[in-house]
Amino acid sequence: MQLKLKNPLAFFDLETTGINITQDRIVEISILKIHPNGREERRTDLVNPGMPIPIESSLIHGIYDKDVVNAPHFKDIAKSLATYLTGCDLAGFNVLKFDVPVLVEEFLRADINFDVSKRKMIDAQKIFHLMEKRNLSAAYKFYCNKTLENAHSAEADTQATYEILLRQIEMYEGQEVLDMSGNTLGVIVNDMEKMHNITWQKWSTSPAELCTMPVVRRSLILVNTKGKVCWMYSPSSRCTTTGYRKTTSHWIQNES
Repeated sequence: MQLKLKNPLAFFDLETTGINITQDRIVEISILKIHPNGREERRTDLVNPGMPIPIESSLIHGIYDKDVVNAPHFKDIAKSLATYLTGCDLAGFNVLKFDVPVLVEEFLRADINFDVSKRKMIDAQKIFHLMEKRNLSAAYKFYCNKTLENAHSAEADTQATYEILLRQIEMYEGQEVLDMSGNTLGVIVNDMEKMHNITWQKWSTSPAELCTMPVVRRSLILVNTKGKVCWMYSPSSRCTTTGYRKTTSHWIQNES
């Protein structure tokens, strides 16, 4: 199969010092340019970010300070990159939320106006998420090979979730779980305390902000650093932030 193109389509991916769009920098850029006639053209550049590469980032993409010490800074290759991408539409995986904004920021710092407003942009991750659903019905079909009847009925949903968890433990037992940064969260085992440690996520929302969210037949809870419920919101409860303090990533209850 050959893509039907009017313009060259540049698939690109960035490796960076981190995930902050405005503050982090590119350490590698790779571009695969597909021409309308099907011809492929590739370009990959290591980039000196002008700042130390955090070890947690290096452990993910394998690029360390020593690897880029003699590489050009982005401003040194910006003009040739812009020329290389002239007339190209853009494509990639998660490019709309990350790669395109980071690239535009780098071009701006190099005093080059890399205008994306007239380019078509295709994000394969977006298509993946749209076509391969990640809801309860899809999970029930995937893990249990069953169709979820009466979806969004509380009883049907809870029964399905129970069966899904059973099947997940059977399927993944003994496998290590890593987060998006490559950190080990634990191992899948038939132990609810350990499963809790894998799935528990810190809230990034304050209790006051939670109170402004619409509630549809459900409650919202906040757990403290020990995993205990320390705040709950439901239509009949009073919202307050008293007794809580904000950390860099979440709200926790003050503890004596």
